[in-house]
Amino acid sequence: MKLNLEKPIIFFDLETTGTNIIQDRIVEISYLKIMPNGAERTYTQRINPGMPIPEASTLIHGITDDDVKECPAFKEVGKEIARDFEGSDIAGFNSNRFDIPMLAEEFLRAGINIDLSRHRLIDVQVIFHKMEERTLSAAYKFYCGKQLDNAHSAEADARATYEVLMAQLDRYPDVLKNNMKFLSEFSSFTRNVDFAGRIIRNDKGEEVFNFGKYKDMPLIEVFERDPGYYSWILQGDFPLNTKQVLTRIKLQSR
Repeated sequence: MKLNLEKPIIFFDLETTGTNIIQDRIVEISYLKIMPNGAERTYTQRINPGMPIPEASTLIHGITDDDVKECPAFKEVGKEIARDFEGSDIAGFNSNRFDIPMLAEEFLRAGINIDLSRHRLIDVQVIFHKMEERTLSAAYKFYCGKQLDNAHSAEADARATYEVLMAQLDRYPDVLKNNMKFLSEFSSFTRNVDFAGRIIRNDKGEEVFNFGKYKDMPLIEVFERDPGYYSWILQGDFPLNTKQVLTRIKLQSR
């Protein structure tokens, strides 16, 4: 089985200080880039998050403060990463819920202009859960017949994710298409407009708030009814991507 690629695809994984995309930071990024001709290239980089790594997080991925104290900050390597991601489809395991939102926040904090929402995003975990309902280690064993050694090592997880997707295409030929547009749509589980899901599309395709006192109300109606709500969000503890999307929609509504 060979992936039917129209453009490069990147399988990536992050290790972080925690799971809060606003407060936490990346401590390691690893990705496997597959070209349409089958050529592969890997990239792994430890990142100094500029904050202490909680012990609970170190217990998961094994990365300590000492491991990253001499490593570059994200803003020092972010442009190189963005160049690699541009023009590529993007895949991961639980990536639509966590890795993509976290990476988007890091790019925005670093002032790096890349719109990940323009990319086709394939979440292998969603495909797995729709078909089998398990975890990455179980998926690797189920689909590939192998134990996932070094689980929670970003490089091992990224390559395992690639191998699982290949095996999924082999196992479900009547359901899955070897087409990145199809896989992106199939592995999407939300109608998110922003990565964090604070803004979604309703059944009419309208952009509506997904939280707070204006939940389920179209943004344009809220802007007209309560102009100060937009400013409250911009000044509040919301993801930068949410604020960016909100601003774009507000400007388009004028």
